[in-house]
Amino acid sequence: MKKFLITLSALCIASLAFAQQEEEVQYNQYGQKVESLPIDARLQDGILVFQNKAANYKMWFDVRIQGDAAVYFGYDKNLVSIGNGMNIRRSRFAIKAQLDKNWYGEFDSDWTSGTPEIKDAILEYTGIPNLSIKMGNFKENFSIQRNTTSRYLQFMERPMVTALAPSRHLGVAATWSCPLVWVSGGVFGPELKSSEEMTAMEDGNKDYGLNEGLSYTGKVAIRPINNQTSSLHIGAAVSYREPKLTSTDGYNATRYSSRNSTSINRKKFLDTDAIKGLDHELAYTVELAGHWKQLRYEGAYIARTAYLNPEKTVIPKEDLGPQTADGWYVQAGWLLFGGQQNYDAKGGKYTRINPGRSWGDVELCARYEVADFNCSKYYAGGSAQAFTLGLNFYPTKNVKFVINYQYNINDKYANGKGANDGTDEAAKWFVGYDASGNKCKVPSQIVGNTGICYSMIACRFQVAF
Repeated sequence: MKKFLITLSALCIASLAFAQQEEEVQYNQYGQKVESLPIDARLQDGILVFQNKAANYKMWFDVRIQGDAAVYFGYDKNLVSIGNGMNIRRSRFAIKAQLDKNWYGEFDSDWTSGTPEIKDAILEYTGIPNLSIKMGNFKENFSIQRNTTSRYLQFMERPMVTALAPSRHLGVAATWSCPLVWVSGGVFGPELKSSEEMTAMEDGNKDYGLNEGLSYTGKVAIRPINNQTSSLHIGAAVSYREPKLTSTDGYNATRYSSRNSTSINRKKFLDTDAIKGLDHELAYTVELAGHWKQLRYEGAYIARTAYLNPEKTVIPKEDLGPQTADGWYVQAGWLLFGGQQNYDAKGGKYTRINPGRSWGDVELCARYEVADFNCSKYYAGGSAQAFTLGLNFYPTKNVKFVINYQYNINDKYANGKGANDGTDEAAKWFVGYDASGNKCKVPSQIVGNTGICYSMIACRFQVAF
């Protein structure tokens, strides 16, 4: 009997060990054995993070909502109506993962329009010291203002001239950085923005066999000052751009347009309309930015020039020349209660603040900007300047409230359709009066040089989690 009990106990122990071993072996949905590791769930500054430090794995959700409201006043209501309103400016949902010490992946989408739009879809390799190789759909490294995420902007909207700066495109880029120097270069294809651009690309490829168009973008930044309390960023970038098949204005065409630094007023007073017969474009910028304790400042000049094919353009050959739109801005912000501004040295841009009080901090900001889209008498898209004051309240690291006052001054060519040489009656809006006192769209017939001028008060709530 004793021998039987010993044998039975051995069998039970063996069965238990075998069952435990079976539990440790796990399979995926395809029946393959997989490595299974425990995950530690953490709350990092209000962001839920799943990680296993030993495996160099980290995954988190990145959700951002921005709700805006604005009122407009001080303009001539006999010429144009500008509607007050409110909207959800951004509703972003992203999943980000550090897969191991060398590989990073990200998918970011925006749901504001009711239809999802792809923002970032990235695979990044960081296995070589100081070097990052990124592929997918992401922002080209060109403008510091364009590359700064919307959650850390000093104002509700970027300056008007950043409409000329390349944004997200499908491509591959390499970035090398050290404390003093930051260098990036990449090759990019189409803009995967929405169904409209996708349809234009697919139809052009299917019906006409057209190329999607490539761009070659490079940027260099020097950081003679780069520490926790202060920074100095001096940058320059250039981009050679072939015609894009995703252009909704047709192939071999480009268009320079911008709103007056507001999203609720949907009127694009600055608009060249389609510039036909495009051979290639050249975009270029120089920028200066920095911070010192509570102070953060930034300024840049941005330009974009369209070079036309004389065989395809509507401009007479004797007048044919580069069509250049450009502009510049200067802005600064000061944290009133002792907070700290911060520079993201790896990204070559500015990131979130450290508040100076337990209840948060308040940032006072000011900006002056100029945008000139009057490329020539054939593509006079208008020019504008704007003065903006802003107040940002940071009650927590995840919540932000913004209020902006802005005064916009447009010239008489800023009529929404690129009026040319006084003959274009297709302009969208009346922007002045002729010598007889009648409302007028045609710039050459308008008395004076000023078009629509108006003030705006706008506010925003932002939550990120």
